[in-house]
Amino acid sequence: MSKKPSFAGRKKARRYALQALYGWLLSGNDLGEVERHVFEEHGEEAFDKEYFQMLLHGVPTEIESLDALMNPYLSRKLEEIGPIELTILRISIYELKERLDIPYRVVINEGLELAKTFAAPDSHKFVNGVLDKVAKVLRSGEG
Repeated sequence: MSKKPSFAGRKKARRYALQALYGWLLSGNDLGEVERHVFEEHGEEAFDKEYFQMLLHGVPTEIESLDALMNPYLSRKLEEIGPIELTILRISIYELKERLDIPYRVVINEGLELAKTFAAPDSHKFVNGVLDKVAKVLRSGEG
């Protein structure tokens, strides 16, 4: 008997995915090791574990295409984007691309919340600008 994941459970899954992917990006550790660490730290908590795993393992397999989608809308080189902002953008663009069941406005809002919480001040403006433009390409049918 599977119940529908809660909004709060997905929000927490995104937060943990951001932290895990940021750590993976900086450390280069095996994704399985990163996943084990998150479950050791937070496994008893209520969050959407399947969604976390989908983001943790899906984003790295799509990095090249995610970066290619955002690159035309960047005001600076990809290498100049801070690792937190870059990870937030990758997660959000992955969701825009792969999770058509989630409205694009929800995806953008969740990315902005992550940026406001974890990134440098005013980074959310940069994240919003990029996500808005990518959403217009990936979700042109949504209005």
